[in-house]
Amino acid sequence: MTLNRSRHHSGRRRIVALGAAAAAAATVSALAVTTAGAEENTVEESPVEAQQAKVDNPYEGAQVYVNPIWSANAAAEPGGSAVADEPTGVWLDRTSAIEGNDSPTTGSMGLRDHLDEALVQGSDVVQIVIYNLPGRDCAALASNGELPADAIDRYKTEYIDPIAEIQADPAYASLRIVNVIEIDSLPNLVTNVTPRATATPNCDTMLANGNYQDGISYAAAELGALPNTYNYLDAGHHGWIGWGDTNPQYDNFFASAEMFGSLIGQNGMTADDVHGFITNTANYSALEEPYWEVDQNVGGQPLNQNPNLPWVDWNDFNGEIDFATAFRDELVSSGFNSNVGMLIDTSRNGWGGADRPTGPSSSTDAVTFVDESRIDQRIQKGNWCNQAGAGLGERPQASPEAGIDAYVWIKPPGESDGASEEIPNDEGKGFDQMCDPDYQGNPRNGNNPSGARDDMPLSGHWSSEQFQELLENAYPPVS
Repeated sequence: MTLNRSRHHSGRRRIVALGAAAAAAATVSALAVTTAGAEENTVEESPVEAQQAKVDNPYEGAQVYVNPIWSANAAAEPGGSAVADEPTGVWLDRTSAIEGNDSPTTGSMGLRDHLDEALVQGSDVVQIVIYNLPGRDCAALASNGELPADAIDRYKTEYIDPIAEIQADPAYASLRIVNVIEIDSLPNLVTNVTPRATATPNCDTMLANGNYQDGISYAAAELGALPNTYNYLDAGHHGWIGWGDTNPQYDNFFASAEMFGSLIGQNGMTADDVHGFITNTANYSALEEPYWEVDQNVGGQPLNQNPNLPWVDWNDFNGEIDFATAFRDELVSSGFNSNVGMLIDTSRNGWGGADRPTGPSSSTDAVTFVDESRIDQRIQKGNWCNQAGAGLGERPQASPEAGIDAYVWIKPPGESDGASEEIPNDEGKGFDQMCDPDYQGNPRNGNNPSGARDDMPLSGHWSSEQFQELLENAYPPVS
C-alpha cells in the first residue's frame, strides 16, 4: 500500500541532526491515582479520570492489541504461530470498515468490535490506521480509495466524525488509542507535483484543492481532542524524502517538514494534537546499514557525492533510524512540540536470509562496494510493492532508540501491497504497474524494474507465499 519515491537530484547538502534532540531519550509520565483512605483528607480521583491522563510514550510498559483476524491468518501458516501474537495495525481503509464490512481485507469486525476485543485482551494500546483521504494515494493506483478528490465534506462527516464518536465512548477510556493518520499523503504534494519530473496529474489536483491538508488537519484536531488518543502522522521514509537542498526542485526533506508545519492552525489543529510521526509505514527501508556509512569515502569520493551511484543517489541517509531522528528535529523546528515521538514500521524491513551480507565489501568501486555491503536488497529505493526477498524486521518494542517511541508492525505482514495484474473489484483499488514483476519502472523509481513478487492479490488481501517468504528472511530470525 505504501508508495515511496526516490529522486534523482544533484547538489545536496548534508543534513545534520541536532545533537541535543537526537540524544534525548523518551520519558514516561506515570499515571498517578490517589485513593482516599478513611484517615486521609484527600479527594478520590475516579478511575476514568486517571486513565485519561496522557503519557509521553503510549507504548512504554503497554500490552498492545493483537488483531485476531491477522493473528488467525498468521497462525494458519507453517511456522506462523511464532509471530501470530505480535500486534499489528487495524486499517480503516473505507467508510464501511468503521462498522465492519465483512470483506476479505478486514473481516466483519468494525472499530467498536476491535476496541471491545482489546478490552477483553486486557490491552493498553490499540493501533488504528486512519486511511481514507479524498483522492487517496495520488501517485499510485493499487491503494486508491473510495472518495474522489473533491469529497472532503464526506471525509469529515461520514468517516472522521463517526470514528471520533466511537473513540470518545467512555467504555474505551482505559485504552490508549494510537491513530496513524493518512499514510502516503502530504509528502506526495512535495515530490510528485509539477514541475518535478515525478509529477502526476492526481497529485497536482490534490495540491491545488488543498484537501490533503484540510482532511489531515481535521482528523488530527478531532481525534486529538480526545483524552486517550495519540496521533502519529505519516512522514514517508528516507528513500522518499531523505534529500535536503536549498533548491526547491531538489528539496524533499525540509519542504516536507514545512508542509507538515503548515497544518498547525488549520481546522483548529494545534501542535498538541500531534503526538508524533511514523516513518516507513508499510515499506521496506532498513533501520540502518551496519556495514557502510552514507558519506563514507570509497574510491576517493564520499558515497553520497558520487553521481554514478544509483542506490545512494545523493540521499543524505541510508537507514530509517538516522532519518527519523533528523526529521524529528526538523519537525520541531517547523512548529511541533519538542517532545514529539517517532514510530518506525519494521514489519517487512529485516532483509535476512542467505543473501544478507555479513560484512562490508572489499571493493574500491563505489557501486560494487554498496551493492555488496547493503542489507536492503531492493533494486531501487523507490520500489514499494510486494518486494521479493523481503523479511520480517525487528519485533514490535517500545523505546528502542532515543526519540523513537516504538518499532511497530502497522502493515500486517502477509497482506499484499497490490495485485500483480488487473483484478476487477468493488474496493476502489486499481492496478498499479509497480506491482507487476515485469514492469521496467518510471521516473518515480528511477526507471528501474519494479522488484515485485508475482501472483499477488489486491492490496490488503492475504498472500500465503509472501508471508512464508517474510518468515524465511526474517531478521532477527524467527525461532
